[in-house]
Amino acid sequence: MSFRAGLDLIRPANCAMIGFAVIVGFFVSKPADVSVIQGALGFLTGFFLCAYSMSANDIYDVEVDKVNRPERPIPSDRVSTQTAIRLSVLVLVAGVACCVLTLNPVAVGIALLYAFLMWIYNSRAKQTGLPGNLLVASSLAVPFIYGGIVSGGSLTRSLLLMMALTSFFSGVGREVVKAMADAEGDAKRGVNSVARSRGPKAASSVGAAFFLLAVVASWVPLALGLANEFYTYGVIVPDAVFVYLAVSIVARHDPANAHIVKRIALAGMALGLIVFVGGAF
Repeated sequence: MSFRAGLDLIRPANCAMIGFAVIVGFFVSKPADVSVIQGALGFLTGFFLCAYSMSANDIYDVEVDKVNRPERPIPSDRVSTQTAIRLSVLVLVAGVACCVLTLNPVAVGIALLYAFLMWIYNSRAKQTGLPGNLLVASSLAVPFIYGGIVSGGSLTRSLLLMMALTSFFSGVGREVVKAMADAEGDAKRGVNSVARSRGPKAASSVGAAFFLLAVVASWVPLALGLANEFYTYGVIVPDAVFVYLAVSIVARHDPANAHIVKRIALAGMALGLIVFVGGAF
């Protein structure tokens, strides 16, 4: 296995985003004291556990990837299945070790739960369709909460929980839309996505509904008086993106537009992160 193939397997950009989400949760929770060591361990935990999830996904999805993503490391024969399994175990151990070093039992429990849920999703729950979408979307919300736990900050007197909830809703919407684009490959593994079980029109409505729920959740901090001026005006931008995506996917529920919507959704989620971070200070 080449170094490049190993990186492609774990998708380091995705892993860095999860690590960054931990750091965002760390600061948004407004800890009394900022520990650089705790922050670094939190980032590494998120990075390595995400690497485990990414590699496990490729191991279980090899038949799907032969259709949807033949350039991925395993179907392209750049990485053998056995090598991928060994690498997934290695990064899992690294992630758990980093978490244990935080000396925070609650954080350790959350990290282990996250790893377990990702295994359940990749090995079994993905075939269930919407329940699987809900499960994988939770992986977008958990890192924020984990960061708040590691920092020792507040979960309730900050934007943290609303940030996690908004990420969860937008993540579910994106997963439903993503399955619309991947329907052909999903059939290989018997994935019972909304798009395959109810059709693309129904899937577009479900995806749009979750995008709009994310918009509604983003306005809760305003109602609770937790938002500063930056958040008050800044939240309009990602909200406009998700309203547009909801309208777009309902108007055009073909695979080509689903590909476009799922990509733009990532940009909308990144903009939302910026707003929540700015709103915390």
